[in-house]
Amino acid sequence: MGQIELGILLPAFLAGMLVLSTHVPLGQQVLARGIVFIDLAIAQVAGLGVTAADSIGFEAQGWRVQAAAALAALLGALLLTWTERKWPEMQEALIGVLFVLSASVELLLLANNPRGGEHLKDLLVGQILWVTPISLLPTALLYMGVLAAWFLYRPRLGQIGFYVLFAVVVTESVQLVGIYLVFTSLIVPALAARLYPERIRLAVGYAVGIAGYVAGLMASLLFDLPTGAIIVVTLVLAFAAAAVLSRGVAVEQQPAPRTT
Repeated sequence: MGQIELGILLPAFLAGMLVLSTHVPLGQQVLARGIVFIDLAIAQVAGLGVTAADSIGFEAQGWRVQAAAALAALLGALLLTWTERKWPEMQEALIGVLFVLSASVELLLLANNPRGGEHLKDLLVGQILWVTPISLLPTALLYMGVLAAWFLYRPRLGQIGFYVLFAVVVTESVQLVGIYLVFTSLIVPALAARLYPERIRLAVGYAVGIAGYVAGLMASLLFDLPTGAIIVVTLVLAFAAAAVLSRGVAVEQQPAPRTT
């Protein structure tokens, strides 16, 4: 691999590892709560914030766009916190409604934008190949704070704390890797981990995520494929491999037959 390819691949790999660092543990919590599509909804709300700020005329990479995305995601998270208390039996359906509503409003805002299709594609599949090490530093600091709060104070966070942390992480990740990869990075490693004993689930989730990102980035460079889309595919393939391997683990966990 040439120096140019390595210069592109390494920052993209670091971006993927940053995303996985927070998405693997949060994704397991999402599955445990039974709110699988919350990440899609919050990601779409954050994307709507970016689109709204862009339509007003704010600079694409400026702090105002970041603030708009974060504010939109936090408002969406607080709304879902309220609906979970008010109508817990309808929470998953309400999450779906929030996703569709946000996506539809976003399409309306982009309807008269000559670059609307390109903008929408960036939000969906991201621009992970074009990140730089310097641009990842604020993300790394933010995720370090989130991970510290999650692992040190999780029992005290409560419902609101979880939603707020989730909104902060998803807002940053959407602008880094796109909505599709945000969802896949949260759910696919968590699904794979559920097939294994609880004591190793976090390690399994990280292993599946890393394998998927590495394979996807390599395939993107070797075959000139869209990076975000191929990483989604390779993450699912990594999940399939983990599912096959889990059968051996399940057999090992079974007690030996009793002899008479």
